[in-house]
Formats: sequence, structure tokens, C-alpha cells
Amino acid sequence: MEVSDISHKIIADLLTARSGQQLTEGRRWRVGSALSGIFRERGISNVDQLVCLLAEPSGDELAQQVVEALLNNETYFFRDRVMFELLDQQALRALAERRADTRKLAIWSAGCSTGQEALSLAMMFTEQAKRWAGWDITIHGTDVSTQAISAARNARYTQFEIQRGLGVTQMISHFEETPEGWKASPKLQKMVRFKVRNILDPPESLQRYDLVLCRNVLLYFDGPTRERAFDRLAQSMAPDGLLMLGAGETTVGRTGSFEPVKGMQGLYGRAFPNSAINQPPTRAGHSAKNAPPLMPLVGGARG
Repeated sequence: MEVSDISHKIIADLLTARSGQQLTEGRRWRVGSALSGIFRERGISNVDQLVCLLAEPSGDELAQQVVEALLNNETYFFRDRVMFELLDQQALRALAERRADTRKLAIWSAGCSTGQEALSLAMMFTEQAKRWAGWDITIHGTDVSTQAISAARNARYTQFEIQRGLGVTQMISHFEETPEGWKASPKLQKMVRFKVRNILDPPESLQRYDLVLCRNVLLYFDGPTRERAFDRLAQSMAPDGLLMLGAGETTVGRTGSFEPVKGMQGLYGRAFPNSAINQPPTRAGHSAKNAPPLMPLVGGARG
């Protein structure tokens, strides 16, 4: 479907304003197919007609529909298994040592889409119940898409979705087959809370996360917006917290807020001089006490 330059710019500006994502020329081809459902629902045949409807006083609901349709919600359980192995073998072991005195962990799945990543984390903990006995573990999943968060809260997945990343044993152990799909167990759902949130927004509370997963989200931001996102992520993390990006993402040359963690390939810590994150703890659970306090960071207003 042909999309005029003017209509493309209006749609692109709308997406950027509401999500921070860029609708680059390289993604222009997918506009028509992504919006096809809206075309059918509204009885329109092209993007120019859609843009005219957006200009009407009642166009706000339609605008949100357009943004939701253009967001990339691709996800599946244990996506990139090697990354989850890295979490299990390195990140969580390090954090467990640093939090041995409080036995609390707060984890944020930023850009969680329909919830598979957050539920995969919950499965990791429940499958190692002995190791995490007595720990208070909270997992928050956020996304800018209201539709994705609604699906995550519902925690029901089709046969196709449940088989992407899960073996039969995990399916049966953690999900119940219902006429409406595979429903996550109450135990998993209790560990995870989902909320609509843009990672470009300021932190909503004093909550500081020990581990943040923000994978394949920043790919769609331009340089300045990505830098703002890194700042916001840093503001939401504990001084010695850990950040995991997508397999093809890095903080190197992209931000001054994070630096690679020594000995933990693929993980990043907040960039402080002599930060605790790059120093081995002298006593289990006490390295964070010598970490620098949270500092104000430059940033503007996804999850």
C-alpha cells in the first residue's frame, strides 16, 4: 500500500510522541499491513483517509489504536535462551550475594509486551524453589501498549504461543490448558505485576530495581531518545543493579549512564567511579553499602 510522504510523517510523529519509537523509512513498508485491521474496522481504504480521521476532535482513541498497531510486540518464552542462562549462572548469583542480608530482589521487565519474558523469570525462580527459599522476589512488567499489558495480565496463551520457548514439562508444570488457551498458574501470576508505562517517563516511586531487562526495545529509538531512555533506566535502578539488553544491543558508545560489567558479558552496571558493581564484595551482601548514592541524571520524559 502506498503511503504519501505527508501521511507517513504524521503517523511517524504520532508514534514518536506516544512511544519514543521512530518509524524510519526502513519500516515504512509495514505501515499498511500493520494498520489493516483498523482499516477494516473503520471502513477506510488507505492511510490518507486515516490521517484525516486522526485530525478530528474525536481522534484520540483512534490515535492510540494506530500507535498500538505499529508497536512491535514480538516476544516468546525464554527468548534467547543463552541470555537466561547468563542470568541464572552469573547475574542472579551475584545479586543473591549482594542481597544476602535483606533477601529481597526487585526485577523489572521493561518493554515486556504480552508478558512472556516476565513469566519466564518467574518460572526460573519457582523451578529453583530451594535456592530461593525465604526470598522476597517481585517482578514488574511494563509496556507502552495497553493491549499488550491487558494480554499479559490475562496470562492466557494460544497453542502456538505456549510452544514458543517452552517444552512439554514446563507447559504442564506452569500452565493449565483451558478452552480459552493455556493459563499461567496462580503461583506464577502472583510473582508478576503488569502495568502500562513508558520507559521514557520518570520513575513513579522510590522503587529501585536490582535487575532490569530491557531487550530489543531501544533498537527503535534514535540516538538522543535512546540516551534519555538509558538515563531513565539508571534512575530506576539500585546503584549496584544490573541491566540486560538484547543480544545485539550495547551501551558502549551509546550512553554515559552505564558501563559493561567486568566478568559478566552482556550485562551492564551504572557508570560510577569505583562502583560496587565492578568490585567483588568483601562480605556477602554488603558491597552495595559502599556504592555511591543515586545521582541526578540529565533526561527528558517507554516499559
